[in-house]
Amino acid sequence: MSRVLVARQDNLGDVLLAGPCVRAVAAHASHVTLLTGPHGRAAGELLPGVDDLLTWRAPWIDPEPPPVTAEDTGAFVDLVRETAPDRALILTSFHQSPLPLALLLRQAGVPWIGAISEDYPGSLLDLRHRVEGDPPEAVRMLSLAEAAGYALPPDDHGAPALRRPLPDVSRLTGGGPYVVVHPAASVPARQPSAAWSHRVVRALATEGHRVLVTGAPSERLLTRGVAGTSAVDLGGRTSLAELAAVLSGARVVVAPNTGPAHLAAAAGTPVVSLFAPVVPAARWAPYGVPFVLLGDQHAACRDSRARVCPVPGHPCLEGISPAEVCRAVAELAQPGVVSPPSAAMTSPL
Repeated sequence: MSRVLVARQDNLGDVLLAGPCVRAVAAHASHVTLLTGPHGRAAGELLPGVDDLLTWRAPWIDPEPPPVTAEDTGAFVDLVRETAPDRALILTSFHQSPLPLALLLRQAGVPWIGAISEDYPGSLLDLRHRVEGDPPEAVRMLSLAEAAGYALPPDDHGAPALRRPLPDVSRLTGGGPYVVVHPAASVPARQPSAAWSHRVVRALATEGHRVLVTGAPSERLLTRGVAGTSAVDLGGRTSLAELAAVLSGARVVVAPNTGPAHLAAAAGTPVVSLFAPVVPAARWAPYGVPFVLLGDQHAACRDSRARVCPVPGHPCLEGISPAEVCRAVAELAQPGVVSPPSAAMTSPL
């Protein structure tokens, strides 16, 4: 049994999708340390199989990167050396290189490192894994664990999952069934307008759904306007664990391509995915739960990775009618739509 460091250093959704890989490693290792960036740490705290967390802002990954200094990288190398992992798996998106982190881990004395890498790694990697095609991100990361000899247990469903129990949020959700609308995304290109989201909330309420609108503290103005008088505004009122509990209790979650959509999937809740095609849905759509994908996947912004919509009027999302969303919610809320069973979700951090 070994001590393994698993790294995924970008956003909440990316860390949540790393969950199956982490659980595969944890099934065979004596200790798993998860290395995240500051934007993903809260998600790491919710992952089964993680024994402890390290957090460091990687200058080649963070959207607001700090300057590269010998003092900062040296402190990180010392931190890893104190952790003393025997092995490391570096998880990255297709546009990120694992090699800068591999170099620092080598300096920290990590004797074995594996990663998915298109670039020649020299002596930085012991396992240079290749992935064909464009599989879902969770599958892509899990394939690295499998290539390194870490297989999921037979009773693990292989989908993102959360530690249980989640917090009691009945004071926020009230009684009876509800649908959640999460209107925000991390970048504007993936987010519908507030006016559009408000129309969807009103349409769902008219259909007889009790609607809760969720968002981060920085999104309170948005959630207030989206909720209006038709929904309960929970913007800024939850921690990430509490948000997970709210999403877990929902019949359906309506959200753009954003971390909370993956949080809903990890909680086992069906998702209506409002998906702008700036990144491929095949890789980044909610994984492991029933979902309906809405949005023009052949829009001019397709695969552009744009952060701000380059097409006037944001037609890929604004062209979705509230009636389409209501039909998708009704489809996913049917009693016969069953999410995958939960697994490996109870161990404390």
